[in-house]
Amino acid sequence: MMNFINTLKDIWKIEELKEKLLLTLGLIAVYRFMAAVPLPGIDPTQLSALKDSTDGGLLGLLNAFTGGAFARASVMALGIMPYISASIVVQLMGIAVPYLQKLQKDGESGRKKITQITRWLTIAITLFQAPTYIGVIQNQMGLGPEAFLVTGATFWISSIILLSAGTIFAMWLGERITDKGVGNGISLLITVGIIANFPAAFIQELVSKQTAGAGGIMMILIELIVWFVVILLTVLLVTAVRKVAVQYARRTAVTNIKDVDGARQYIPLKLNAAGVMPIIFAQAIMFLPIALGQKYPALNSLTDINGLWYNAIFALLIIVFSYFYTAITIPTNKMAEDLKRSNGFVPGYKPGEETANFLDSVLSKITLPGSIFLAALSILPAIIVKFGVTQNWAMFYGGTSLIIMVGVAIDTIQQINSYLLNSRYDGLMKTGNSNRKSLK
Repeated sequence: MMNFINTLKDIWKIEELKEKLLLTLGLIAVYRFMAAVPLPGIDPTQLSALKDSTDGGLLGLLNAFTGGAFARASVMALGIMPYISASIVVQLMGIAVPYLQKLQKDGESGRKKITQITRWLTIAITLFQAPTYIGVIQNQMGLGPEAFLVTGATFWISSIILLSAGTIFAMWLGERITDKGVGNGISLLITVGIIANFPAAFIQELVSKQTAGAGGIMMILIELIVWFVVILLTVLLVTAVRKVAVQYARRTAVTNIKDVDGARQYIPLKLNAAGVMPIIFAQAIMFLPIALGQKYPALNSLTDINGLWYNAIFALLIIVFSYFYTAITIPTNKMAEDLKRSNGFVPGYKPGEETANFLDSVLSKITLPGSIFLAALSILPAIIVKFGVTQNWAMFYGGTSLIIMVGVAIDTIQQINSYLLNSRYDGLMKTGNSNRKSLK
């Protein structure tokens, strides 16, 4: 514990790191403040029906990603999700559009152009989603006329402009955190939004367990133990890699670092290379079964997000999309060619096509357990609910929320560690005495 406290003190001794952390916290505070500002023309005291409608299901997940802004009819109600959607579209288009493929190979200049395209596409998506959101809260969320202080074209135009501006501002905040702060800014904003729902969800669960026969404090302790175990398993899923050994026939000096000829290294292939993207894709597709279930009474079981058939289809889609997204984002052919150009090879396999086939085979084999683990983690909240856990608290037991939180936490810790180790301090997660120096 003392080592951890000393490490926190060391963080504030590194001026650059301290400034980055303060900037990051400041921009996050601005984002959270804006998420509490309701759209002009809406009475915030009349939003209880909207909050009830977003207690669970896909709308509950969207509300979690925006930190409750969706249910508050806030200027940040759409949050950063249009930017995420635009990023996914651009990434997928990069497979089929030659112009985007060329930009991906152009290095830093190409990356900047792709970022600019993503920004413009974000604005286009926002201009479509903003009126959709306004129409939904007016017609389908149970809000009465008394909730709208202003109606007509004035309300629609002003709300569309403010919702679009809110998303653009959130996108700007995320990019500033990435460039000037610590961690991936977009992911941090999503994570902070998810964590913002944690206190209310836990209190709701705590209150529910105080009723007769609900288990009381003992049941809460059991739930927390299970939750920590799930977090540990999620960390394993996020960090697990298959190390493919490589050997270099000849290495030359790079700057002032010399590698020993024949030194064995490895290529890390992640167990879950697709991250949370399969879940996001699967959840988007799951709107179709829900729509079918609402239209055809015989398929009504598909509308229950905690039901067997919904989660069986959901899990299957996650496994399929894990293979799909891994295949399009992990270029084994390019990895083999880069290895060949650097005089490297995988022992027992010829450089080039044979190495690419081997890497593809290894990736396919580890993707299966990784995708099954991801699918099991994603449907875990639906299973937890069957044991009497409230829907909002169950969301923290798996799925996109938990994976994003764990992934962002690991990424942020690694960035902080790099600053500490470069300054010869102990890493944030290290113990023991080493490398500590005093600032002059």
